[in-house]
Amino acid sequence: MGKSHNIKGKDLSKIGFVNDVSRSIAIMLAAKHFKHLPKKDVLKTLSEVQEKPEAFLEHETLAQLARTFVVKTETQTFQAFELKPEGAPVKIYGRKNIEGAAKLQMEQAMRLPVALQGALMPDAHVGFGLPIGGVLAVENAVIPYAVGLDIGCRMALSIFDLPEKYLQTESYHLKKALKENTHFGINGGIAFAQEHEVLDHPDFNATPLLRKLHSKAVYQLGSSGSGNHFVEFGLIELFAGNPVGMPAGTYLALLSHSGSRGMGAAVAKHYTNLAMDACKLPKQAQNLAWLSLDAEAGQEYWLSMQLAGRYAQACHDQIHLNLAKAIGEKPAVKVENHHNFAWQDQLPDGRNVIVHRKGATPAHAGELGIIPGSMTTAGYLVSGKGNPDSLFSASHGAGRRLSRGRARESFTVSAMKKMLASAGVTLIGGSPEECPMAYKDIDTVMQGQTALVDVHGKFMPKIVRMNKE
Repeated sequence: MGKSHNIKGKDLSKIGFVNDVSRSIAIMLAAKHFKHLPKKDVLKTLSEVQEKPEAFLEHETLAQLARTFVVKTETQTFQAFELKPEGAPVKIYGRKNIEGAAKLQMEQAMRLPVALQGALMPDAHVGFGLPIGGVLAVENAVIPYAVGLDIGCRMALSIFDLPEKYLQTESYHLKKALKENTHFGINGGIAFAQEHEVLDHPDFNATPLLRKLHSKAVYQLGSSGSGNHFVEFGLIELFAGNPVGMPAGTYLALLSHSGSRGMGAAVAKHYTNLAMDACKLPKQAQNLAWLSLDAEAGQEYWLSMQLAGRYAQACHDQIHLNLAKAIGEKPAVKVENHHNFAWQDQLPDGRNVIVHRKGATPAHAGELGIIPGSMTTAGYLVSGKGNPDSLFSASHGAGRRLSRGRARESFTVSAMKKMLASAGVTLIGGSPEECPMAYKDIDTVMQGQTALVDVHGKFMPKIVRMNKE
């Protein structure tokens, strides 16, 4: 580098060179061609290239640098953005029970240039980029981290036409079925072969990444993740006039919570990195980098996200099929939905948007969903009211009161077992991270969203299987 101006990377960052490659090229060109010029003149010249690269493509000296700012392929080049001074409108439900940091995260997301409208659910807490419980509508873009690492994480509820006493008399067989037909954690899979049409989906050949992930998808089909993922038998009380078409009463039910396993995580990480390369935001908001749906990378992510969602659904299909076979019964009703996903939707004013729900249940008018509590508290079968202020969404659970780390420090295994025993709950696996006291009060959360959902049933866990950490 020429000693006369001694340009450094931080100088270039200030004038918009946010990419390591472009900074390196700029420093090289400055040292080779502009070392005789004062530093301020060099930075002025480079700034002009950054602002209007097309004008310099025929300039012999600047062509190499200029080309780094011009679309040369079908992929999206990077562009730097600032946050808007004022955010788009956001509606917060259950405000007084949501930590300030989660509200600040949501307010920051609303300042994205692509943000149009947002909502924060009453179970919300701090996440990465978008808070858990955050719902964000944007224009013609998708934000991988606003979908989350576990693409297509979802709930699935099977209701059996079996009475309450079945659980009492067959508890041994239900425990045995859970132990032999489920698998949790990042390693391993179900002990016997799984088959599902999703494995033959042509989109597995759409990109090199998806082709690479196919074998992992085969191996992990029908299994569950770690953390707060679970499979549990319990009792559901259906209220009169429920929309699932069963008489009011108490029935055996099976509830599962998991996502797209290693496949979805790999897709999320790959396209989050591409988004961060393509869309440069201030450091505090960089996790919210987006991919334009007009760009090849955006279209690839959208296709991969859809496939990961199908795969997550297939995993739940297998879990419920395997357990139904193990107990020799068939479910009468199944209700399921994603809560980590992005959907095409339309606002009441007619604008077409992409709605991201990171830990939020879709709740269009009449749309069924399941909102679980904890291992010792109720979950609820609901239908949406189609509230546009919430972007047609509701909470996806009780929401964490304590982080996993805080929960480990606060609760012992023996204390958790006593709590479960007093509630009549059997736990297979699990850890203090998922202690019921680590979660918010589900009934308070439900009170915060009476404008979003109607309640049609109440589920109580009885035999719970989780990963042992």
